[in-house]
Amino acid sequence: MTGTPRQLAREQTMRDIVRIGREQLASVGPADLSLRAVARELGVVSSAVYRYVRSRDELLTLLIIDAYDEMADEVDAALADAPTAPRAQLHALASAVRDWAVREPSRYALLYGTPVPGYDAPAERTTEPGTRVVMSLIAILEIAFAEGHVEHEPRRLARSVRRDLDAIRREYALTMPADLLSRGFAVWSGLFGAVSFDVFGQYGPGTFSDPAAFFEHQVDALADLVGLS
Repeated sequence: MTGTPRQLAREQTMRDIVRIGREQLASVGPADLSLRAVARELGVVSSAVYRYVRSRDELLTLLIIDAYDEMADEVDAALADAPTAPRAQLHALASAVRDWAVREPSRYALLYGTPVPGYDAPAERTTEPGTRVVMSLIAILEIAFAEGHVEHEPRRLARSVRRDLDAIRREYALTMPADLLSRGFAVWSGLFGAVSFDVFGQYGPGTFSDPAAFFEHQVDALADLVGLS
């Protein structure tokens, strides 16, 4: 760690603010986050905190970026440790997402739960961290297609859907066909839908005695959807 004492002190204060924000998120929820409460925990007057974080919305943005990045970092680490076979990579990505979400339910809810009333996440700050996991997923499919590990039967797409998917393919220089990319989006929504059902208890208590094993079954079904060998 390098920098002037003033810079280092500021960085530490920002880490403390985010840490306390996480604790508030778990105890009172995002709508009731309070910079005054953060100041009390830090042992400073409220005006001192406003020199670092301008508003509750700014704190929410910091917490969203922090959560997206931590989840994506864990996905990256899991992918690096997993076998390179595409199906194994998909399982590693999915399990890392679920493990983080189950461990951090309040932070997962901030990302994928009910929107916070009156708050709009600034796209210029949250889009990049918020798309890291899906870009890792698309990379798995792109490599699998390029290396012949996808059993792919072309499917007809509506003209408007194909136009949108082709625009995405051009933007990210993807070689996979549009209909495979469309199934990749289905895997994305299916994965986070399955995680959300787990985290928010939507299966009901006791429905599955081993939720993690059932989740692995769901991931296999998603791998089959895109034809991963």
